[in-house]
Amino acid sequence: MNDVRAGFEEKVFPHFSTAQAALPFLTQHGSITFIAAVTAHAAMPGTAGIGSANAAVAALVPILAAELKPRRVNGVSPGIVDTPWWSFLSDEQKAPIFAEYAAKTPVGRVGNADDIADAIYFLVANAFMSGEVVICDGGLRLGG
Repeated sequence: MNDVRAGFEEKVFPHFSTAQAALPFLTQHGSITFIAAVTAHAAMPGTAGIGSANAAVAALVPILAAELKPRRVNGVSPGIVDTPWWSFLSDEQKAPIFAEYAAKTPVGRVGNADDIADAIYFLVANAFMSGEVVICDGGLRLGG
């Protein structure tokens, strides 16, 4: 239960409070983009706490899109992405983890920050997208 509580406190509540804080500054055609994760869409053992929090973030997207219209709310669910978040591991420790996930991913690699930035840009730039969560995981959720 501590994992679930921590996941909500670290992931769900900050998305909610950030959206609330941004509302006064958004024009009627403004856009909010949430970041969930592939664990919101795929059963990955060992991720019940953060997976349920990511699922909650993803579930907020269409609800808030309907409530905040005409403002747009969308989300991106990344897979494994090589970012500074992994800096708690040495390169030698990261390499086998990334290799394992790359082997499970149809595109044959883990993501990078540009992959996720491109997905976010797509959602922000497309004025006809609202209430959608784009899964940007290289196909990891397919269970390769």
